[in-house]
Amino acid sequence: MEAVLKNKTAIVTGASRGIGGKIALKLGQSGASVVVNYAKNAKAADQVVSQITESGGQAVSVQADMQKTSEVSALFDAAGKQFGSIDILVNNAGIALFKKVADFTEKEFDDSFAVNVKGLFFACQQAAKKMADGGKIINISSSVTKMMLPDYGVYAATKGAVEQITKVLAKELGHRKIAVNAISPGPVDTELFRQGKTEQQIQNLADMAAFGRIGTPGDIAGAVLLLVSGEAGWISGQNLCVNGGFAA
Repeated sequence: MEAVLKNKTAIVTGASRGIGGKIALKLGQSGASVVVNYAKNAKAADQVVSQITESGGQAVSVQADMQKTSEVSALFDAAGKQFGSIDILVNNAGIALFKKVADFTEKEFDDSFAVNVKGLFFACQQAAKKMADGGKIINISSSVTKMMLPDYGVYAATKGAVEQITKVLAKELGHRKIAVNAISPGPVDTELFRQGKTEQQIQNLADMAAFGRIGTPGDIAGAVLLLVSGEAGWISGQNLCVNGGFAA
């Protein structure tokens, strides 16, 4: 694979598996040195690192709980110490809990915003302070912000916040030629996505897409590579829906 990201360093949060793992692998195979962030599953993160190094890339795994600002800061310091400049940040870490608004507990609400919004916000703050000029920030949102799906109230609210942070940060960092964009996947075939869903529910969601299928982690990783490459130098403050024509 062409090394379009040669001499670039990328941090991918929540990269031990699923979409994050595939993004880390794609960036590593494209020449970037990758910091594979994980919260708890060191073994899975190390497997992603092994996949990258076996394909000729460079990678390390770094533990950090994205809910804790001290650990977010330490993640960036570790990346800088290991690889030098920080050029790419992919904010992928997140949790999803699907319940009716009336049934949400305060702790469930707080946990959702702590990971999906607070963690992302302070990672963006670290990038604003420590990222090299001309860098790229990709925030993972969701296509559900454009829909009215029952049980998605809190999750969609967190992703709506992500989209607004993206727009504002693009303006704030534009003078440094740092591009900030969001990617909004549709349904993607991951362990997290399948939790609590029947095969019929999954098929129903697939039928809502123009392509008649749910996405794969590779679909999202390809879009990330596009936005962090030199070919996307004039794109910032945007939200790219990567969903196969998924619609209500």
